[in-house]
Amino acid sequence: MSRTTPNRRSVNRALSALALLVVAAGAVTACSDHDSTAKHSTSASASASASTSGSASASASASSGTSQAGQAKLHMIDNGGHRLAFYVTQGNGSTIVLDSGGGNDASYWNDLVPKLHAATGATIVTYDRSGLGKSDVVAGPWKVQDAVSDLTTGLQQLGITKNVTLVSHSQAGEIATYFAEQNPKMLSGAVLVDANLPQLFTDAETARLYAFDQPEVAAAKKNPDTPQNRQLISTAESFVATSKAYHKATWPDAVPATVIVSEKTPFDGSPEDAQRWRDAAASFVKAGPHRTLVTAKGSSHEVPKDRPDLVLKEIESMVAAQH
Repeated sequence: MSRTTPNRRSVNRALSALALLVVAAGAVTACSDHDSTAKHSTSASASASASTSGSASASASASSGTSQAGQAKLHMIDNGGHRLAFYVTQGNGSTIVLDSGGGNDASYWNDLVPKLHAATGATIVTYDRSGLGKSDVVAGPWKVQDAVSDLTTGLQQLGITKNVTLVSHSQAGEIATYFAEQNPKMLSGAVLVDANLPQLFTDAETARLYAFDQPEVAAAKKNPDTPQNRQLISTAESFVATSKAYHKATWPDAVPATVIVSEKTPFDGSPEDAQRWRDAAASFVKAGPHRTLVTAKGSSHEVPKDRPDLVLKEIESMVAAQH
């Protein structure tokens, strides 16, 4: 099986695929491609003005950011002793939550937030998962249920409990699946952008991915303090058990979902794995009602960067369908 040599862009792609433990070479020396401290305050500067949707508890937790309409405001949320950075661009009615893939913080969505806010008028929420951006590092293996707890707690403390459209890229597909299982009434729909889906993680594929990336994990341990390497290491520690459990997870029939699959997939250079990725997406869509499959023509795994027009269109359609 041949694989392409990953360039700098594939660093985030590797981690985005749940550190899918795919094409992770190069992650071992990488620094973040996004400056989370400098960009968040301007991520929605072009958006229209709107009213607040946060609760009093959210306002009390805000530690910095701006209060001008149409700009993202930073809220530091505590969950079990660690703090998480949530960025809220206020809007009316529904809420759109954007969840980044592995190795990426909330700034991954900076280009899309103002366009999405202007197009829908909805409240837009992005956040830094633990260990990324402004959020605290949580030691130990990566646990998807902890990530679900972080997202759930953050939204609850922001006073967001219904009419949520969840947009999840890559690794965030796992968080989305468990979040939807546990909070189906909170969600009005989801857009899963080249996301990790349960159907992919058979025992054979899990073992294949884990074995392939062990050299990169070993190299990451020599430089463990960058956010990407730290996440790669923590994900590897729990990868097999997490993947086996995830393979059994199911998406609730009550929550509509649009699945956007990239044409090139995270496995560009490995036709066998690329086909398994596509097959997983197709199987997911066939497994329940109210699910749609869309192919991002010409796109790499980084669909929000390569085809932002398509991502924007599908989110708009999902939001509009719920009204």
